[in-house]
Amino acid sequence: MAKEQLQVLNALDAAKTQWYHFTAIVIAGMGFFTDAYDLFCISLVTKLLGRLYYYDGSDNPGSLPSNVSSAINGVAFCGTLVGQLFFGWLGDKMGRKRVYGMTLMLMVICSLASGLSFGKEPKSVMVTLCFFRFWLGFGIGGDYPLSATIMSEYANKKTRGAFIAAVFAMQGFGILAGGMVAIIVSSIFKGLHPAPAFQFDHVGSTVPEADYVWRIILMFGALPALATYYWRMKMPETARYTALVAKNAKQAASDMSKVLEVVIEAEEEKIEQQETGGGNDFGLFSREFVKRHGLHLVGTATTWFLLDIAYYSQNLFQKDIFSAIGWIPAAKTMNAIEEVYKIARAQTLIALCSTVPGYWFTVALIDRVGRFSIQLMGFFFMTVFMFALAIPYHHWTLEGNQIGFVVMYSLTFFFANFGPNATSFVVPAEIFPARLRSTCHGISAAAGKAGAMVGAFGFVYAENGIGIRNTLIIMAVVNVCGFFFTFLVPESKGKSLEEMSGELQDQQAVDNNNNVV
Repeated sequence: MAKEQLQVLNALDAAKTQWYHFTAIVIAGMGFFTDAYDLFCISLVTKLLGRLYYYDGSDNPGSLPSNVSSAINGVAFCGTLVGQLFFGWLGDKMGRKRVYGMTLMLMVICSLASGLSFGKEPKSVMVTLCFFRFWLGFGIGGDYPLSATIMSEYANKKTRGAFIAAVFAMQGFGILAGGMVAIIVSSIFKGLHPAPAFQFDHVGSTVPEADYVWRIILMFGALPALATYYWRMKMPETARYTALVAKNAKQAASDMSKVLEVVIEAEEEKIEQQETGGGNDFGLFSREFVKRHGLHLVGTATTWFLLDIAYYSQNLFQKDIFSAIGWIPAAKTMNAIEEVYKIARAQTLIALCSTVPGYWFTVALIDRVGRFSIQLMGFFFMTVFMFALAIPYHHWTLEGNQIGFVVMYSLTFFFANFGPNATSFVVPAEIFPARLRSTCHGISAAAGKAGAMVGAFGFVYAENGIGIRNTLIIMAVVNVCGFFFTFLVPESKGKSLEEMSGELQDQQAVDNNNNVV
């Protein structure tokens, strides 16, 4: 019964959509804009790095050694995984707001530092790049559990899914911005420093000024994060953390009275009853947690893990796939800066036509259709389109068939984002208790990044070892597994966070005991 819940939480659940909801989406969402920009812009410049630092005189420009390619693409994911676990735990211990600023400043500093290097030798440049991208990933990792948790705890229960999904949807604009920045920077440098194609002049096709191109593209990621730092610091702590974890009902009521512009009673006696009544004070490694939420955590973690194997493989290595089918011209027919331009143009087109729309379809429909249905549908269609690409793969490589391949490939992105890529982010922020919410979201997200690392490191070796066709078949099978693990994840549409986590039932039990006494 909602009447037994704290008034401040009832006020949040029942609140009409207001201006503060949209400001929270933008403030939290700009972190994700930066996250996506920083994680995916590296794929735009790896071919350029190969030309600048690893050209060996062969007829195949832009190739990085497998170990270097894996390190550059995967090291940020290693940092993200660690950051998700660490900041997820810290967000439950210190509060969401106190930790929120740390992650953003780390992202700003490391975005700028990624474009710098100690020395000119390939080894020193790559070691510097990998070092700062690890710590960039560490900061990005903290943004996942904190942004999701903050948005879920600010939102009303009617449109909560859409608000959390909207924060995550800013990823799409980050990917799009990465491509657009790369197009603009490469166009400017291409005009200022014209160069012949590689096939006409192996050395002259890579002008020295090209070294600035990748640095500018990487460093630009600091700007949107820096722009939102002030606003993040002005956000009050979430009422659910203040009331349910910090046990300060007066502060929670005061903060939300200002935000919602209504008078809210403090109800400190209910907080005291919860403390003395117990019931919902179990820890993450307790038998009670395993009994109540163990399968839920397995479900959120495994589906995110399986999704990210396929999703990040597709995203990071689409340039290789497009080159293999001939949609991007052969590297030797272009100079170094022109190749950056062509890769960025292809990835921007994919983001514009499928990635971004997929996210916003989820925002529009998640509170009508439900998380469970969208996730099942997404995994199903990702599987269908992956098999449709892989089984007749030779057909797609033939002249005139490339557009069909690109359309099908785009549809896998569309159903990833109008599907498990969005829902796997939303659900862990809704189904766990307030004092463990950020930690459990961090664990689920870290499982996802473990999948991304499998995708980033594994795709390089799979592509060279078993070919793109067989790699696509493996990704389709991974999506089938994700479909079945979705059945472990509960539906949270239209329910309050306390109903989903069991905190409301525990409070009712405490009230009943007090009434009996």
